[in-house]
Amino acid sequence: MQQRTRIKICGLTREADIDAAVAAGADAIGLVLYDKSPRHVSVERAAELARRLPAFVTPVGLFVNASPGFITQAVLAIPQLVLQFHGDETPADCDAPARPYLRAARMAIGFDLLNFAAQYPNAQGLLLDADVEGYGGSGKVFDWSLIPRNVPLPVDGPGPLT
Repeated sequence: MQQRTRIKICGLTREADIDAAVAAGADAIGLVLYDKSPRHVSVERAAELARRLPAFVTPVGLFVNASPGFITQAVLAIPQLVLQFHGDETPADCDAPARPYLRAARMAIGFDLLNFAAQYPNAQGLLLDADVEGYGGSGKVFDWSLIPRNVPLPVDGPGPLT
């Protein structure tokens, strides 16, 4: 059975861009809640933007090593928020909010994606990114031949954080 490709557009900060992404058929909108990103939005702004989304377009909150309190604040402001972890979060960190989540993986040579996926069995999917200094936003791609064919979770990538 072939899966439908789903599209998430990340890093939007303006109403016009949200509206254009929805009109173009995006399934999800990524809201960057990482204050070191040039595309960062506050929780309050993310909630404003998320309110523009129709029922079947999912808001996704992108976090990097965020505190549990900050994640709770975002979830309270945007109840339908799916979480996306891009930092050094452990499986316990990702599971703690008891929310659907995506986990980013840095695809370095020698990185064991199958082992990584096994550590995050509750993830809705993996977002594969280049192994760069910092957290994404480099515009770099990784060697897609590093992706094993038998990853037990849906995978997506590459996408810049900023």
